[in-house]
Amino acid sequence: MSSTSRAWVVAVTVGAVEALKDQGICRWNYTLRSLHQHAKNHLRSVSQARMLSSQSSAAVWNQLREKKAKQSEESLSTVMYLSCWGPNN
Repeated sequence: MSSTSRAWVVAVTVGAVEALKDQGICRWNYTLRSLHQHAKNHLRSVSQARMLSSQSSAAVWNQLREKKAKQSEESLSTVMYLSCWGPNN
């Protein structure tokens, strides 16, 4: 490519960039960055909510398991009491 052709390519490229700047393309950069930041923050809070939800469901599951274990223990205690001290027919 000759130096004149290169100069024209550079001049057209600079002109295109300046024209795009005049049309507000630089403003799109700010908009895209702010949308990206908003999405990043929102997705972080969703993942934190999922983590908290799983922790709370685990706590509920543990409480339910403890309640069933306590009922089972009370039932066994009742059976043992009745077998030892219940009526002898």
